[in-house]
Amino acid sequence: MTDIMNAMTISANGMRTQGARIRVISENIANADTTGLTAGSDPYRRQTISFKNELNREMGFNIVEVNDIGVDNKTPFNLEYKPDHPASNAEGYVKMPNVNTMIEMMDVREASRSYEANLGMIEQSRAMISRTIDLLRT
Repeated sequence: MTDIMNAMTISANGMRTQGARIRVISENIANADTTGLTAGSDPYRRQTISFKNELNREMGFNIVEVNDIGVDNKTPFNLEYKPDHPASNAEGYVKMPNVNTMIEMMDVREASRSYEANLGMIEQSRAMISRTIDLLRT
C-alpha cells in the first residue's frame, strides 16, 4: 500500500512542476508582443524553467522539483520596422520579444501531456487502493 501512496506522491509532484511550466509558458505567450516603452528599450524577455531531481529523505525516493525560473539571455530580440512606435530607435526599428509562439505552443502541449500522464497515474493508484479495500471487505 505504501508503494501506491509513493507513486501518488511522485505523480502529484510531477503535476505541480508541469503546472509551473505551463504558467511560465502562458506568461511568455501573453507577452509575445510586449515591447519596451521608450526608444531603444528592451522588450519582454522570454522566461525559462528548469527542473531538478531532489531526494525526499522522509519517503526515500527522488521527486521532481522546479530548480529555477530564469530569463533567456541567449536568444536575440527580433527587430520590426515600426517608425511610429514609441519604442522605435533612430532607424525606426522596434525590439520585439524573443518569444517564438510556435515553440511555446509545442512546449505547452508537451507539458499538458505530462500533466495528464501524472493525473492518469494518480487515478490508477486510487482505483488500485479502492479495489484493495473492496477485497478486504469481503
